[in-house]
Amino acid sequence: MKPKRILVVEDEPEIAAVLREYLEREGLLVESCDRVSDALDVLARQAPDLILLDVTLKDGSGLDVLRAAALPESRIPTIMLTARSAEADRVLGLELGADDYVTKPFSPREVVARVRSVLRRTTEARSDKARAHSASVLRVGNLEIDRDFHEVRVDGYATKLTATEFKILSLLAEHPGEVFTRSHLLDSLNDTGEIYERTLDRHINNLRKKIERDPREPEHVLTVYGVGYKMSRP
Repeated sequence: MKPKRILVVEDEPEIAAVLREYLEREGLLVESCDRVSDALDVLARQAPDLILLDVTLKDGSGLDVLRAAALPESRIPTIMLTARSAEADRVLGLELGADDYVTKPFSPREVVARVRSVLRRTTEARSDKARAHSASVLRVGNLEIDRDFHEVRVDGYATKLTATEFKILSLLAEHPGEVFTRSHLLDSLNDTGEIYERTLDRHINNLRKKIERDPREPEHVLTVYGVGYKMSRP
């Protein structure tokens, strides 16, 4: 397993050196800096797996680093290192998205234990999210239908569908092998009244052109003559 990368942002050299020593004993990769500007450069270059962050730094407040680390699109777990009397900083840091805090003076072993705990929680949360997302992806042959992001991939390549085409494909793929009459299909899809029986066949034909190798001989969206449509079984 690839070792986790820890960024230590601390302007007291002795504390930074002790943290590096204890974290590296645990097999973690450590990078350190003592300025807000340097920390932001590290985040822009290659985000670490966790940040140990002093609030008071040489060129500003560590809370500026925390704000960057807490952005939803690239959130990085963060543990604050604060003075015992700095309650306001701790409260603000937690409100801004810090995962934990340790007050100075601290035991290096406690810091390592908290790092391990936050990394474990983060890994578990990401695994749960990945499992939940995986459950939202339907796979039929060479098709992948991602219901969370409204994306369809054919042989791994994204294919653009209209909203109606996506609704039809998702519904059929949720029930492979089940035959949908035209009226049943319309009742299931027609929450907005935009799909009509006379246009349903056109939507199906357009959908086939986008997902089938040969729309004239479909492998996925099949016609049950005189009845309706169904999705082939995986």
